[in-house]
Parts: sequence; C-alpha cells; structure tokens
Amino acid sequence: MKELIQTADDQGTNRMPSPHRIFLVDDHPIVRQGLARLISQERDLEVCGEADQQYEALRRIMDERPDLVVVDLSLASGDGVDLIKSLGEQLPHLPILVLTMHTESFFAERALRAGARGYLTKGDASESVVKAIRQLLAGEIYVCERVAPTLMKKLISGASEGEDPVARLSDRELQVFRLIGQGRGTQEIADEIHLSVKTIETYRANIKRKLDLKDARKLTEYAIRWNVAHGG
Repeated sequence: MKELIQTADDQGTNRMPSPHRIFLVDDHPIVRQGLARLISQERDLEVCGEADQQYEALRRIMDERPDLVVVDLSLASGDGVDLIKSLGEQLPHLPILVLTMHTESFFAERALRAGARGYLTKGDASESVVKAIRQLLAGEIYVCERVAPTLMKKLISGASEGEDPVARLSDRELQVFRLIGQGRGTQEIADEIHLSVKTIETYRANIKRKLDLKDARKLTEYAIRWNVAHGG
C-alpha cells in the first residue's frame, strides 16, 4: 500500500503544468498558420484562438482569457494600436507582443505607449518570436534589435532630425491617414472605426495641417505613397 501511495505521489509530482495559452491576431492566414506551427513545437505553449479583425479579436480574447496575445498593427478591419488600448482597459495585466512588418521606431513607440510589452518585426528570425513570448510571460519587456537603438535614442534625446513628418500625427490621425492611403473614402473610414463623418473630416483637416498639405488630392497622393513605402 505504501508503495502504491508513493507511486501516485511521484506521478503527481512529475505531471506537466498546463501550457501557456497564446492568442494570435493577424490579417494574413499564412502568418497565423506559421505562428501556430512554430508555437505548437514548444511543450509549454499552445495557441488557443485566432482573429484577423480588431472587434472580433477583442470579443474572442475576452472569452478565451489567454496568457498572452500576439498582434499585428495592420488588421483586416480596425487597428492594432486601438486593440492594444482596449485590451489594456479590459485586461490590464495581459501581456501583448506586437509582431509587425513596420520597422520604424515611431510605430514601436506608439505600440508600447498604448500598452504593448513587446515589439518584434516579421523580418526577425523565427526563434525570436518564442524568445519574446517567454520574456513577456516572465514579466519582462522585449524590443527587437531592429528598432531598439533608434527607440532608445529618441526616448533619451527627443525627436531626431529627419524624422518622418507622419510621426507628428496622433494615433487616431495615423489610423485615418493609413486608411486614406488604402483608398478609403470618408464614409468608409467613419464606418470602419465607428466614428461620425464630421469627426473624420476633422481628422483629415488636422492631418493636412500637420503635414502641410494644401488640399484633399495632395493628402490622398501623399497617403498612398507613404502606404506603399511602408508596406501598407
């Protein structure tokens, strides 16, 4: 009998803890599949859900309550920074890792300011994803080497010379600007981000003023060129 009890105790001691549950938010199915495959190779990690839109992601994350979220800044509908802010309000202790194609430091700054605890570009090695996930789960912050030096310099000394004028825009203005660059009209933008047409027109006016653009045509041309240059 004593031996049976001892065996049971040993089995309980050796039982593997439940894996950390990761939720993926990206508008490209191939990227999500690749991430899921990469994460599934780790015994202590598993993917508990996926989404490609801001509002669907928020709803499902609230239902799933994962241990960590990996999110892109560009989504099929909505905006990654907005999603990060919403999650910060609803689940303030949830670690969020941004995985994006944007290598500019001002994107990293906005994401971290919104509440993300990690920033990684899609050009980084695949093993960096697992490393970043583990650091965030351990309560640490992770910023990839592509943006860390420029980001640190900016945080220490302020805006650098030659900074992209688009960096002057607020988070919401940048969201509207990027949608303009995707060819969206005022009504479409208003519908997508759930704001009034009048509010979008105000944002457009502010963007033109900050970027010193004379009219709507110049704004659209500038936004399209900027989007193409930044992978939008």
